Amino acid sequence: MTHVVAISPHLDDAAFSVGGLLAAHARAGDRVTVVTCFTGNVARPTGFALACQTDKGLGPEVDYMVLRRAEDVAACAVIGAAAVHLPFLEAPHRGYASAPELFAGRRADDGVLGPLTVALGELLDGLAADLVMGPLAIGDHVDHWQVRDALEAVDPGALLWEDWPYLRRSAVRPALPPVRSHRLSADDRAARTAMCGAYASQLGYQFGGHDAMVREVALVESEQLYRGRGAAG
Repeated sequence: MTHVVAISPHLDDAAFSVGGLLAAHARAGDRVTVVTCFTGNVARPTGFALACQTDKGLGPEVDYMVLRRAEDVAACAVIGAAAVHLPFLEAPHRGYASAPELFAGRRADDGVLGPLTVALGELLDGLAADLVMGPLAIGDHVDHWQVRDALEAVDPGALLWEDWPYLRRSAVRPALPPVRSHRLSADDRAARTAMCGAYASQLGYQFGGHDAMVREVALVESEQLYRGRGAAG
C-alpha cells in the first residue's frame, strides 16, 4: 500500500489543487494523509487578520480556525484521508497587514521558515511516505512559498502541484513539463467537488459560491505535478 502525503499551506489548498488525485489514490486502497501547516489559533484577531474572516461573512465572535479545521476534517473524510494540523500561524497573524502584502514577497521579520522546516522534517520521518506533494506556489502567496521552500529542504524528491484556484488567475505557468499528469475521471471529479464543497466558509470568497465552484471544477481536465526548482519559471 502506497502512503501519499499532501503538504497543504492552508485548510483547503490540497483539496482545491489535487483533490482528484488524492481521491484516486484512496479509491485504489492507498493511505492518504493531508498535512496542513498554517492552522494555529489567535484568540482575538484584529486588523487585517480579523478582516480575513469578516470579509467571508463570519463575525468576530467566530473561532475561525476551529471552524476551518472542522471543514478540513470533513473534506478529508470524503475520501477517507487522515487530516493532520500543524499549529503555525497564517501570514495575517505574522505581520502581513493587507492582501497585497500576502503576494509581495517575504517579510524580513517573518521567521516561520526555520521552525516549519524542522516540523515538516520530523513529521515526514514519522509518516514514512511513499509519495509527498506540496504547492508549486503559483500566485506567489507567501504562505505557499514558505511551505514550498520548507518541503524542498526536507524532501527534494517531493512533487509540486499547480496551486488552484490561483492557477486560473495567474499569467505564470510552469516552465518545465510535468513529472506526472493525472487526468480526472468522473469519480475523481465528483470527489474533488465534494472535498472542495466541505470548505463552505471559503467558497463565496474564492469562487462566488458553491455552484460557481462546481462549474469551475467541471472545467478542470487534469492535475499536474512538477519537481523542484525551476518548475515555476
